[in-house]
Formats: sequence, C-alpha cells, structure tokens
Amino acid sequence: MMIIMPLALPNKIGFSSPFLYKPSTTRGGGGGGGGSSCFAFTCRSVSSLTSFTWDGVVQASQADYAPNDSSDLSGFFEKIKYCNRGSSEIKSEFIPLVIEDQIVGYIHNGFFYNYLRRFKDVFVFVPSDSRFGTNVTLNKTLSTPEERTRVVGKVIECLAEEEKELIPGIRNELYPVAPSFGSPPYFSIERAAATYFGIKPHGMSCVANLIKECEEEAGIPLSLSNQAMSVGAVSYVDVDGYRYERGVLFCYDLELPGGFIPKNQDGEVESFKLIPLENVANVIRRTHFFKPNCSLVIMDFLFRHGYIGPECLGYLDLLQSLRSGDTS
Repeated sequence: MMIIMPLALPNKIGFSSPFLYKPSTTRGGGGGGGGSSCFAFTCRSVSSLTSFTWDGVVQASQADYAPNDSSDLSGFFEKIKYCNRGSSEIKSEFIPLVIEDQIVGYIHNGFFYNYLRRFKDVFVFVPSDSRFGTNVTLNKTLSTPEERTRVVGKVIECLAEEEKELIPGIRNELYPVAPSFGSPPYFSIERAAATYFGIKPHGMSCVANLIKECEEEAGIPLSLSNQAMSVGAVSYVDVDGYRYERGVLFCYDLELPGGFIPKNQDGEVESFKLIPLENVANVIRRTHFFKPNCSLVIMDFLFRHGYIGPECLGYLDLLQSLRSGDTS
C-alpha cells in the first residue's frame, strides 16, 4: 500500500495540510491511475468549525452515495467560489496600505474611518498620490520595523479591548509585513489582525515550517518530512466585511511508508482516518467537512495525479481558478 500526503504551507507562519488538519489545512493523498491503491490521511481537528463524524465522512465518500457525479466538478467550483468571496465592487472599498513606496496590504474604508483614523500619530490618510491614488501609510516618524511593530501593536491591542468582537482570537503571534514574497519585512503585525490590513504574511522558510508542522500536527519525524517535494502553490482572495485575505498556499507532496501512523503532538488534532484518495475527492466535492482553502490543495493534487481529467466539463476553468489570488 502506498500513502502519499500532499502538504501545503501558507505564506504565513502557520502550516496547513487539508487531509491532516481540518480547520486550518492539512492534506494527504495518493497518485492517480495505475493499478496500486492510494490512500490519504484525513484528520478531525479539536477546534473544527464543522461538526461531523467519521461514519458520516465514510458514508459521503462512497461511490453509491451519489452514483452519477464522478465527472461533475460543480462541488469543486463551489469551494473555489467560497475561497474567493467578494465582487470587484466590494474590493474597490479597500485602499492600499503603503510603506516605503510599496503596497503591503489593503484596508477597508470603513475600518479606517471608524477605527484607525483617530490614531493620527500612527496612521496617515493620503487623499491623492500620483502613484497609488488614495492610500493609507504610517507616520513618517515611525522609521524602523521595531518602532512600527510596537506602535501598530498598541493600536490593535486598544481596538481589541474596546470591541471584543472586532478582532477576535488575539494570540500574540506576529506576522512579518513585506511587499512581496522573500522581501525584508517593514514591520510585524498580530496574526489575528492581519486580514484587517490585507496583509500577505511571510514567516519562516517554507521548508523549516513544513518540518516543524509535520512533527507538531502528525508526529512525522525529520527523516521523513525532509523528503517532502515542492510541487507549486495555490492562491485565493477572500473579502469578508472589513477583512481582505490574500492567501497563498505552498504545496508539497510527501510519500509515507505503508505502516506509518500519524500521532498529533500539539493537541490540535483529535483523530486521523485513512481513506482511499478517490473517496477523499468525493468528500471534498459533496460536503463541507473540510475547510474550503484545504480543498484547493487537494484539488491541485487531484489534477497533478490524474484524478481530475480533461474529459470533465470545466476542466481548464477549474485548473485556472486554483490560482485566483495575487502571488507576488
């Protein structure tokens, strides 16, 4: 038996894999075609947003649960649509956050006027700029990454104390703020607030993150995790209220020994289940058991290993939609 685990790393500090981890993202899967059976580890998270049982997952994954949907991609398109919420009209309500003549994020007009405008010693509204048009920047007196991190952190802390529901989930975990992948950070921001500033966070290296999270989420030792192969990335843009999420998930494939049993180390995963990959694809297509952005990585794996083929109506549209976001 072969077990392959497709892994994904967001371009933020957290690690994700849709098959291993439901409310963030974790994946496991196997190659398509050929005669060998391929299986994927799926997992149920302790803090899962959707309630389900493994019996329900197994039932929904069976071929006879919906016998005529093997070439129907509509369920996959539904997950793509959910990850890319927000019309162009809604996106126009966000204005660039500019630091040192570089766009590092986007802030909703309402969020600025209702919450940030009063912090005039921190945030500066620029009504017109020849390069960026209307934008928001930081006060020029904040000239170092350390100063910016400290002062912006105070603002976020203040807002979180005043309105508990505005920025929930404060965890004192910082995301570096940079204009593009691999660029030096201009400052760092509280993880829970990152989407309110349209930040594409960049943390530790993908490989270091992969090794760390493989061990924490599934007890995968370094001797196995360092064999993971980089296979690309998927992206999306999700606009919801004041939040503007520019997500990029870096994808890795990891083939595991047939006898490997994942064991969570950090208390964030309740249990694991080994399921044939074709059945995992059915669960993704038919249900909402997995977090939507986890589904993007699974779909990418299904394309690359022949489980979704060009005979399916909408093949090219679905393939292109896996990279709907900004990958700069």
